[in-house]
Amino acid sequence: MIEVTVNGKPVQVKNEHQSLLSFLRDTLRLTSVKEGCAEGACGACTVLVDGQKTRACSYKLGRLAGKSVITMEGLSQREKNVYVHAFAEAGAVQCGFCTPGMVIAAKSLLDAKLTPSREDIKEALKGNICRCTGYVNIEEAVLTAARFFRDNLPVPLREMGMQPETHVLLPDTEEKVLGTGEFCDDVAVSGMVYAKALYSAFPRARINRIDVSGARSHPACLCVLTAKDVPHNRRGPLDLDRAELVAEGEETRCTGDVLALVAATSPEALDQLLALVKVECTELPPVVYPADALRGDSPLLHPGGNVLLRERLQRGDVDAAIKASRYVITRKYAIPFAEQASLESECAVAMPMGDDGVFLYTGSRSVYDDREEVARMLRLPLEKVHVQARLAGSGFSGKADTGVQYHAALMAWSVKKPVKMKAPRREIVRHHTGCHAVEMELTTACDENGALTAVKALLIADAGAYAAPYGADGPELRQACMHAAGPYSCPNVDILGMAVRTNNVPPGIFKDSGAPQICFASETNINLLAETAGVCSWEFRHRNALRPGDMLPDGRTAGPDCAVTQCLEAIREAFDASPYAGIACAFKDNARGAGSGEAGRCLLSIEKGRAHIRVAGACANQSVSTMCARMICRVTGLDPGLLVYEPADTVRTPDVPSPACSAQLTGEAARRAAEKLNVELRAGKTLAALEGREFYGECPDAFLAYPGNGEAEFACCSAAAQIVLLDEEGKVIQVAAAYDVGIPVDSRSVESRIAGGIVMGLSHALTGNRPPAGAASGAGGELPGVWRSSQTPDIAIRLIQAGPEALPVPSAIKSLEELCLTPTAPACAHAYYRLDGTFRQQLPLRDTYYSKEKHS
Repeated sequence: MIEVTVNGKPVQVKNEHQSLLSFLRDTLRLTSVKEGCAEGACGACTVLVDGQKTRACSYKLGRLAGKSVITMEGLSQREKNVYVHAFAEAGAVQCGFCTPGMVIAAKSLLDAKLTPSREDIKEALKGNICRCTGYVNIEEAVLTAARFFRDNLPVPLREMGMQPETHVLLPDTEEKVLGTGEFCDDVAVSGMVYAKALYSAFPRARINRIDVSGARSHPACLCVLTAKDVPHNRRGPLDLDRAELVAEGEETRCTGDVLALVAATSPEALDQLLALVKVECTELPPVVYPADALRGDSPLLHPGGNVLLRERLQRGDVDAAIKASRYVITRKYAIPFAEQASLESECAVAMPMGDDGVFLYTGSRSVYDDREEVARMLRLPLEKVHVQARLAGSGFSGKADTGVQYHAALMAWSVKKPVKMKAPRREIVRHHTGCHAVEMELTTACDENGALTAVKALLIADAGAYAAPYGADGPELRQACMHAAGPYSCPNVDILGMAVRTNNVPPGIFKDSGAPQICFASETNINLLAETAGVCSWEFRHRNALRPGDMLPDGRTAGPDCAVTQCLEAIREAFDASPYAGIACAFKDNARGAGSGEAGRCLLSIEKGRAHIRVAGACANQSVSTMCARMICRVTGLDPGLLVYEPADTVRTPDVPSPACSAQLTGEAARRAAEKLNVELRAGKTLAALEGREFYGECPDAFLAYPGNGEAEFACCSAAAQIVLLDEEGKVIQVAAAYDVGIPVDSRSVESRIAGGIVMGLSHALTGNRPPAGAASGAGGELPGVWRSSQTPDIAIRLIQAGPEALPVPSAIKSLEELCLTPTAPACAHAYYRLDGTFRQQLPLRDTYYSKEKHS
């Protein structure tokens, strides 16, 4: 027996071999300590042991005898107040999963040094990864906290201001900073058991026999499920092409295929049970690359063939225009699979509900999508499935099709007990959705004056084994094709996109649907074409930039809010400042565009003297909660303390047809609901007098279109221009960026999200990688290539507005999250081209400062 002190209280330790992380979370229920990678790489589990930063996942209890442990729960109230204020003021909180660990790392520094330099802070935080903020705002928060502690300043009472430039305390800031907010893995239910999936050992194999008798005989086993236990064993967004569990006699199509589910009373027993499930199979040669899938002798991976979808956008006579052009550039590009690398594990908790129903806690993208899938799988009416969201550690679109929530629901429905199912980091990397790989051939042409004349492109996207909800198919393929010409006016385009099935894990989006991959190719081609034509890369872009009224490849036209030229003008000085400055632009329309059927919906219900905000729009790190609260306060003048932001819930919050486009549509829906509430408030009624009333606001996607062209209108176009500056060694020393995101609700939060996207883009371009094909074995569970605070350069961001008169209504918000990282990789490629003259056509970029040396 060992005695340790945890947050000032003596605690007895029985199991010396238990990890400190498990002891704190599972035994003491101190859930501010988060489990991210569980391998000592991410810092989400940072605590203080005798005042020293320690990663709890890598520390065994046997080393703790006589020592003192401090977690977020053990900070003084003064410390908690200061850190909440500092992180709110700096806009340093997004998804919040890494935040408690960041605060503990900051405390370890400030306990010893209250006058830290920026470099001191970077060094203190370099063991802690943040994928949302890009560290800049977190560093500002630590500087602010140091000032409050050093000068003994009182923490001001924070209020949500009514002006756009006023920074606000997000509705969930305090719980995220202090770690009291509940993520799915923080949920603990009496009698809860644990489940885990057995994945296919091979990307393509015929399953001859699955023997579960050994697992069922284990004393810790509660249940083993196979395909015959699934009422409806098919799911998928297009044609239900995926089995929940692959049955005997069927073929696996990727390593993400699940053969069996096991449940046990403790998570420690799960791997033992899985090892006792014996699978007899015949391994078959996998189709790893799209080019192989298109060969005539390639095996058909699905009855409909290996081409999942085709998309073609044409305007004008491209071949004739290319033939008549003075300058023509044709190049091939390759973008491999990439890992979104969100810190939070994919996790769900399911419970039996009533006679035959299921209640589900999820951290996925859409509670309504989950309800529909679970109801279909279990053959239940929709009202028998109740889904509620917990806080979501950002997925960057990587959690759109996780599967853990469906399998947790299946197990809970089968064993009639609460079930937690969590996919560890290694499992996510090997078996779950990443960013799809794309190979491209692109031709870009211009006349003797540097005016674009034609763009011709062939895009072959690896669609993986199955159609995914947000993969390289459907609207996402169309988005990639539309962005092939870039944010430029070009009279002749011919763009063919193909999504090809392989035996790789079904891929998805990396923040933006299809645009990051094609933007790398199109912007790199533009830089080479400008050089060939003897025109400055900045000038070439400005000359050809998309302007209001210009037409895009799909026939839509840019509205009066189009601000590509303004973004370019904002970064001109930074481009001219260095011979090693690379430039790139990008743009983003409103998700699928007007006419897609998307909508935002908000319900304000008055309960016990407070207004409850009920929306189902996806909210991970894009601050939907802040946006809605801000809109409501602006309209009604209500004190923000009178607002309650509810988690998305299939019973409490109104349905939305898709979580995409939630920023624009949900914010406007909240404003419209607030207008109805304000009518009553202006009439002299109080919230108490309105008890039980509900005020509903809906915003259809037609809101995003300008009058004139109807569904063909291209409205609310956000734009970005980036400059990446290198030193003579090839190290990134600064990124200058200009973004048009409409009218920001909270500028600090917007800047933080942009900085996070830029840092993610830098790691994607320079160090990030994922083994080619989900078919590859031995994928590591760490976070390779993810940038840390010590690597992050200076980031200068300017927010551009086209002007309120150019927007459909004064409250219009444009897409931001999708656009953050898109221009970074091509800007990096251009900077290195100007540095060493090497033209790079693949990601991550080869032979750079970051590939030659290890910088951590």
